[in-house]
Amino acid sequence: MTSTFVALIDFLGTFAFAISGGLVAVRHRLDLFGVLVLSFAAATAGGIIRDVLLGLVPASVLDWRYLAVSVAAGLVTFRWHEQVERMRNPVQISDAIGLSLFAVLGAGKALAAGLGPTGAVMLGILSGVGGGIVRDVLVATIPGVLQRELYAVAALAGALVVVAGHALSLPAAPVAVAGAVACFVLRWLAIRRGWRLPVARDGGMP
Repeated sequence: MTSTFVALIDFLGTFAFAISGGLVAVRHRLDLFGVLVLSFAAATAGGIIRDVLLGLVPASVLDWRYLAVSVAAGLVTFRWHEQVERMRNPVQISDAIGLSLFAVLGAGKALAAGLGPTGAVMLGILSGVGGGIVRDVLVATIPGVLQRELYAVAALAGALVVVAGHALSLPAAPVAVAGAVACFVLRWLAIRRGWRLPVARDGGMP
């Protein structure tokens, strides 16, 4: 993938996750600083963890634009949260977009760093779910990845498309788009139809 295309995916994912973080902060009645912190955390935590595991300085630390995009999304959410909330499932939509873009980006970066298919898929999933986990922990709720409809599974699907395309030597950009679409569609269908992994039945434990 070209550097311009990678940057586009990264910033779109950053903005989408930042919106979801800001909305969660507003719903929990955090102040402006809290909204901006949650926006930045949701937008960058997954990428920071990914880059650290790859032995790289996190891109969000090196490039001021990540902070700028996160702050802009947080301010937009803080100022116009009522309008944003009128959209259908705004947190879930923005979260699904961020999940899709970061899953394919994470897998692609891992492959570029020389990781094998398994490692690339794992980092793709981690890139996608990391920001949401940190966002939810900061407001003391169970991370959505542990209970939502096919959340990490959707990231897995997107990362697998990227890894398969790389193995088949297909053009990286179309493969990344296909992976992001697959992840988003699976996540959205899971939301709409209530698809989820099985939960252990209560066997009478206290």
